[in-house]
Amino acid sequence: MEETLATTDSCPATVVEQLAQMDPTELSVSKFQGLWDQLITSGVDLGKHILAAIVIYFVGKWIIKLIKKLVNKMLTKRNMDEGVKTFIASLVNVSLTILLLIAVIGALGIETTSFAALLASAGVAIGMALSGQLSNFAGGLMILVFKPYKVGDFIEAQGQTGTVKAIQLFQTILLTTDNKTVIIPNGSISSGIMTNYSAQELRRVDFSFAVEYGTDYEKVQQTLSRIIASNGSILKDPVPFIELGALADSSVNITVRVWCSGADYWSVYFWMNKTVYETFNKEGISFPFPQLTVHQA
Repeated sequence: MEETLATTDSCPATVVEQLAQMDPTELSVSKFQGLWDQLITSGVDLGKHILAAIVIYFVGKWIIKLIKKLVNKMLTKRNMDEGVKTFIASLVNVSLTILLLIAVIGALGIETTSFAALLASAGVAIGMALSGQLSNFAGGLMILVFKPYKVGDFIEAQGQTGTVKAIQLFQTILLTTDNKTVIIPNGSISSGIMTNYSAQELRRVDFSFAVEYGTDYEKVQQTLSRIIASNGSILKDPVPFIELGALADSSVNITVRVWCSGADYWSVYFWMNKTVYETFNKEGISFPFPQLTVHQA
């Protein structure tokens, strides 16, 4: 037992003596070999993580694309509104992309729990910085729930007029009559004044035609009635309205109001102006010029 203890006690001293007797070059080579082996091992592990992350990324993108197709097919089968379809598609895409990002980070060997906590903290800070975007998101939900307009409607909002092309997660996209794309935040639309010209099937077209003082009012009224009756797009019910609207400074203004379908609004508007001008000239009904009478003492 004493010999064993003595031998055991002498082991550290023997190792130290052996290391002291080794050539410094051998020590450097041994240290370098250890570092190299460790580097190789770490590199292999890192390569595995990177390869796994790449595979997860591309497979995840393929799965996201497949899910988006399935969701779109399901919404189309249920005859969902186009605005709801684009909104849900945008929401699904953002949510799945975030999950894919977390999965890729986890595959790289980063602790997802700590990353989730960091993401939550960053989310609070980003949420405070992007409070306007949160209001836009809430506005988008309100638009989809209450449906003040839908894709294809012709609306006026925030000083812009156009046809709704898409209702997305944070904004509504309009296409103007001169083919410009306008993006309006959903929050401003939901909380502001918006006019939907497509909400009703029928629209009223208003006119004010000025004639000279002294013109036979009955003749003007009959001429306008004849013009209106010649256009099949102008409805007989509601009955067209023709009355003397105002005795202005230089003219007698005749107010005309007719009804038509929303799709025929502009064609009726321009046709009426053109036809009234041509017919009044033929009938000898004169349009007045601004006049000013000066009395000298």
